[in-house]
Amino acid sequence: MNVIGIVGWKNSGKTTLASALIRELSDRGLTVNSIKHAHHMVDVDQPGTDSYKHRDAGAQEVILAGGQRFAIMHELRGAEEPTLEQLLARLGPCDWVVVEGFKTHSHRKIEVHRQESSRTPLYPEDSNIVALAADYAAEFPGPVFDLNDVPGIADFVLNSEKQ
Repeated sequence: MNVIGIVGWKNSGKTTLASALIRELSDRGLTVNSIKHAHHMVDVDQPGTDSYKHRDAGAQEVILAGGQRFAIMHELRGAEEPTLEQLLARLGPCDWVVVEGFKTHSHRKIEVHRQESSRTPLYPEDSNIVALAADYAAEFPGPVFDLNDVPGIADFVLNSEKQ
């Protein structure tokens, strides 16, 4: 399983790039999974639903299954947040995993940075950032892509798989 991360500051365009990259890789016939890290309390379930009632009653894991998809909700109940490695181990077989977030982890990452950002880029402090997607001509020691050059970014990701 190959892993590439998309990192950057809030509102930099991480989700837009991650979604476009997933679509591009999928359109090329590859099986792609994704992991999205959320820094805030996230809940895909709502009070009043049957699955919520199961979790509220104390179930550690609830699988909500239907004809089109299923979701596994796992309650940490005070346990540590799982590591990226633990989450990757739970995924089904695939060619690539696109990870959005987990910016302090040591996997290979592409940083998204915008010229208008008041925050400095992450790459000077993170040697795992292997490319930059930006809306300006940035000084980065590796490849710099236009934010909208999704085919070029996908080519880089696929070619870097061999390294």
